[in-house]
Amino acid sequence: MAITDIKRYAHLTPADVEALARELDTIRSDIEESRGERDARYIRRAIQLQRGLGVGARVLLFASHHKVARRAGIAMLATAKIIENMELGHNITHGQWDWMNDPEIHSTEWEWDTTSPTEHWKKSHNFIHHKYTNVVGLDDDIGYGIMRLTRDQRWERWMIGNPVYNLLLGTFFEWGVAAHGLETAKVRAKEKSWVEVRKDLRVIGKKVGKQVGKDYLVFPALSAKNWKSTLKANAVANLIRNYWSYMVIFCGHFPDGAEKFTRQEFETETPAEWYLRQLLGSANFRAGPLMAFMSGNLCYQIEHHLFPDLPSNRYAEIGERVRALCEKYDLPYTTGSLPRQYFQSFWTIVKLALPDKLLRATSDDAPETNSELKFRIRAGMRESFGVDPATGRRRGLRTAIRELETAAMATG
Repeated sequence: MAITDIKRYAHLTPADVEALARELDTIRSDIEESRGERDARYIRRAIQLQRGLGVGARVLLFASHHKVARRAGIAMLATAKIIENMELGHNITHGQWDWMNDPEIHSTEWEWDTTSPTEHWKKSHNFIHHKYTNVVGLDDDIGYGIMRLTRDQRWERWMIGNPVYNLLLGTFFEWGVAAHGLETAKVRAKEKSWVEVRKDLRVIGKKVGKQVGKDYLVFPALSAKNWKSTLKANAVANLIRNYWSYMVIFCGHFPDGAEKFTRQEFETETPAEWYLRQLLGSANFRAGPLMAFMSGNLCYQIEHHLFPDLPSNRYAEIGERVRALCEKYDLPYTTGSLPRQYFQSFWTIVKLALPDKLLRATSDDAPETNSELKFRIRAGMRESFGVDPATGRRRGLRTAIRELETAAMATG
């Protein structure tokens, strides 16, 4: 089962958790106080770059019957759409730039280039997902209502299609995000009426009409005799954007080490424990400056979940301090290469297409589903953790995991 006692799982005392939270609060305060012209210049330049790429791509696609122009146009348009969705749309609607008081770059005004209406996205992502991060039964992003991603989700026959649903979601990711706003899980549970669903469908339909009209009617029509090749080029650019966005999101939420939590844990959670849940429930992937920019700096998903409304261009700086805190409190800082993080996510999807009786690990000690019960391998193990009075060094979750792995190897 998922984690029911986050302090026990993390091998931290209540005082440790509060101390960690104070240090994270200090990071927030330092970044908020140091925001300024450098950050404003960053986001304005990002917007200029994205718009320049978009205009250049559209111009090239007017000559889309030429192979070189078509390929260059697709690459530029896909890049523009990725930047708009990841670094601009996602982060601006989180309120990361509201402090500038610029109406053009404000969370209340920005409407992003995707089929999901911003008002729906803010509810399903900014509120539900970031408040209930990885809480089974509350966070709809665990499987998006169409896949099984933890053993806490009871296996049903339709879940055998997990890999197929995953492929379809990646291919039609913007459409999946739009449909996510319908909250189909609540509809199935009869917690949402069909009247509310029809209202949401009208909002989505209006946004879909704008997006489809722009990409598949207006711009192809402006290309005159080249309309077919322009329409195909727009579809390919959207497909590239979909796959990239999907991969970035999955690498930040579903690799091994991105933990899940129970409602019981959430119902007794303190603000300090919320920080700890974000830290343990998210994962990063390693990226250089260019890949970080193209991922909307969501290669720092841990930092984003800790501070969703701080400017994304500061996440690398924040990451150094968060990693240092993980060292201090002996906590894991889950990261790896992009291929590694995605493969772990994909393997979870494939495995959990099967019922638990066909899987090896237990529901308390599986790569994708852990609980505090996994540490009951010898009497008194939990009591052995804390601050070593001789060295002053904490022996926490990272050491606990390492000892478990050593014990498992010793027993063969």
